[in-house]
Amino acid sequence: MVDKTGLSGKYDLTLRWTPDGKTLAADATDVPPSIFTAVEEQLGLKLQPAKGPLQVLVVDHAEMPTEN
Repeated sequence: MVDKTGLSGKYDLTLRWTPDGKTLAADATDVPPSIFTAVEEQLGLKLQPAKGPLQVLVVDHAEMPTEN
């Protein structure tokens, strides 16, 4: 994740959204929006996909420890 907001500090907020793949009742009238819509409408920020460098840890082999 790359933070390009330019905001500093810590914030305490509440965000109402519906998780992906969540099935809601057909008659629900107060359905929260998707995470992308919620972030834009409720926080004034926009999530945008982008490519960039990131740190990766690769474990190519693991074994159970032996008894001492």
